[in-house]
Amino acid sequence: MSAPSSKLDWLQQEADTLRSQGLYNTIRTIDSPMGAHVTIGGRDLLNFCANNYLGLANHPALRDAAKRAVDEYGIGPGAVRTIAGTMSLHVQLEDRLAAFKGVEAVITLQSGFTANLATIPALMGGTDDVIFSDELNHASIIDGSRLARAQVVRYRHNDPDDLRRVIRETPLTGRGMIITDGVFSMDGDIARLPEIADIAEETGLLLMVDDAHGEGVLGRGGRGIVDHFGLHGRVDVEIGTMSKAFGVVGGIVAGKQLIVDWLRQRARPFLFSSAMTVPDVAACLAAVDLLERSTEQVDRLWANAEFLRKGMQALGFITGVTQTPIIPVMLGEAPLAQQFSRRLFEEGVFAMAIGYPTVPQGKARIRVMNSAAHTADDLEQGLEAFAKVGRELGVIPAR
Repeated sequence: MSAPSSKLDWLQQEADTLRSQGLYNTIRTIDSPMGAHVTIGGRDLLNFCANNYLGLANHPALRDAAKRAVDEYGIGPGAVRTIAGTMSLHVQLEDRLAAFKGVEAVITLQSGFTANLATIPALMGGTDDVIFSDELNHASIIDGSRLARAQVVRYRHNDPDDLRRVIRETPLTGRGMIITDGVFSMDGDIARLPEIADIAEETGLLLMVDDAHGEGVLGRGGRGIVDHFGLHGRVDVEIGTMSKAFGVVGGIVAGKQLIVDWLRQRARPFLFSSAMTVPDVAACLAAVDLLERSTEQVDRLWANAEFLRKGMQALGFITGVTQTPIIPVMLGEAPLAQQFSRRLFEEGVFAMAIGYPTVPQGKARIRVMNSAAHTADDLEQGLEAFAKVGRELGVIPAR
């Protein structure tokens, strides 16, 4: 029997469909350190794509810390944390992060995505359990909830009244947990966490917030959304990442000591995947040092965000409901967003189009990510490029 020649035809058809719909993702390759500007194909481009909020991804202090740690400890731990992979640097980072965030304990993992995959199934263990999840929660929350095999009940985005409704209407015979993003990564709005915390306390449900885009951004000196709202002790689990504002890589689970201890026993990525590498952990420690010493980077980030957001709005762009340095320039259809991104690239600005399935159909956009590393001249250059392309494509009025 000969092998069928068409067994992968469906993949080609699906890829062709994505291209025809303007949804095929073309991945750019960067040939320089991550910063306010990057080099792509030999060209210097203004970078409005990265989550490098505080400009720490190429900071000298982080680079030096990583180099020193390699000389002292080598590169990788060579094992999972529970066997032989826990090094003194891992313990130092977890202790420092717990103190920084004002929680009882922290456990670190390989990424923020992994932190959600580790935590949700460890706390929600079966079909009798219920997860109440914001409808715009990150994909890692969705995947973690699937792994938990719990019932998932979605509530309308950032709507505490609808959360109350679905809790009231859902029979609960097992455990229950409310999960929300802290900062929603595509729209830039902030969860109404004080009201959600009230609901969690009234109903006896666990409360978990994924603060990936709030770590290093919200709160005193970047301590996150719980600090931002003064909710210390009222949120059971905070998920975070070191790959955005902290400029490195790694996941954080912060909260009550009992929960962190349980994750050391039952969180599968912690148990079955090797620990964070030495230079990454050392660089994360250096990032915490910087944020503890000064709020300079955080303050500059917010000043840049306000300048750029007001500039975009003055030009006539629709920036949605953003409350943070994430600025979505709403364009509607994916082909237009991709065309807009290509023209920006030609004008020297790297800003990628975001379309379905990352955002709903008809809500494609350019997600503008400014940082503390951008200068006033950078922001002016970016606004000029957006104005030129926006007028050319009929997105904003001509002069």
